[in-house]
Amino acid sequence: MSKVRVFLRYWLPVCLWMAVIFRASGDSGSFSHSSRIIGPLVRFFFPGISDAGLHDVIFAVRKGAHLTEYAILAVLLYRAIGRDGWTKSPGSVRTIFRVLLVVALYAASDEWHQSFVPNREASVVDVLIDTVGGGAGLSLVWAATRAKQRRT
Repeated sequence: MSKVRVFLRYWLPVCLWMAVIFRASGDSGSFSHSSRIIGPLVRFFFPGISDAGLHDVIFAVRKGAHLTEYAILAVLLYRAIGRDGWTKSPGSVRTIFRVLLVVALYAASDEWHQSFVPNREASVVDVLIDTVGGGAGLSLVWAATRAKQRRT
């Protein structure tokens, strides 16, 4: 496969997803903006929810989004590294830790970016949540790979 095709098939999705994460870490992804979307939806389904309860739900949804977006990033990175010949054994523990390191570094850079954005703040806890999300994504890949190996 040509280098251009490898990039388009494996690395472009990684780059695009990183751009999505970067965009979400701007002001439009702040708590005040996202609560305008999530809040009315929660109030529709749970009209009697207290303000504190609503705040907790919005907080949980936002942290769940962190987990999910970094799980997807880890899966895309694992897929790209494993198919691109960057490693001799794509399923190795060493490769998984390399992917997790890249996820953690990107999460840290994302939080650093947020420290410059109005209505946002950097958080070490968010870096940890993002890294856990990456680990969860890699765990799913590992489990799927093991299941596939058992079938064959």
